[in-house]
Amino acid sequence: MPDDAAHPGDPAHPGAGPTSGTAPTPDAPTPDAPASDAPASGAPDSGVPDPGDEPEPRDAPTPDAPGSRGLDLPWAEGTFPPGTVAGRRHVWDALMGLALHEATHALASDDVPVGALVVGPDGQLLGVGRNRREETGDPTAHAEVLALRQAAATVGEWRLEGCTLVVTLEPCVMCAGALVLARVQRLVLGAWDPKAGATGSVWDLVRDQRANHAVEVVGGVREDECGRLLRDFFAAQR
Repeated sequence: MPDDAAHPGDPAHPGAGPTSGTAPTPDAPTPDAPASDAPASGAPDSGVPDPGDEPEPRDAPTPDAPGSRGLDLPWAEGTFPPGTVAGRRHVWDALMGLALHEATHALASDDVPVGALVVGPDGQLLGVGRNRREETGDPTAHAEVLALRQAAATVGEWRLEGCTLVVTLEPCVMCAGALVLARVQRLVLGAWDPKAGATGSVWDLVRDQRANHAVEVVGGVREDECGRLLRDFFAAQR
């Protein structure tokens, strides 16, 4: 288990609950409480992309090609994820930038701006998703579920062992359950959700010792940016 991750069975973050000093809004899930693994500025160069230089894939992987390996991202072969804490933080920051970009597309359909992506064990992009409940009328069309579906179609099976899911907001109960069922290895999240989060805030389904699979949780990655996008969205709804 890497040093920059919460351990299965442990609280996702210290204290009684997330607290970041940002004023909660009555309607929106508020990002709170940075976890101990939140990205640190000034990290030494680790040979992986700088958070400011986010990878820009030309196209998302398509679910039409089962068994394909996905879309290459700019990591050297055999280096994903990096072996050092600083290196991982650089990579999580870069991937969260992609998830944030995907989240902004949800604004066009008046969906809550949440974005997610799935990266394979070798660092290739397997699936992306954004909230599309308003757009599709599908109550299950959360960003995480859509990203998992596309990733499964890309690899040609439902088991996503060794994969990492990156999402801008802490998953809800449904999405946390999907992570466990898909056997995802790692969750990287941006903003904590103290109202409905199910990976450490209100519930911790992904590390419940009664389950047959545990998911590693890395929290608070680019938390301020992820939370600001949500706060701005809900402020505009008033």
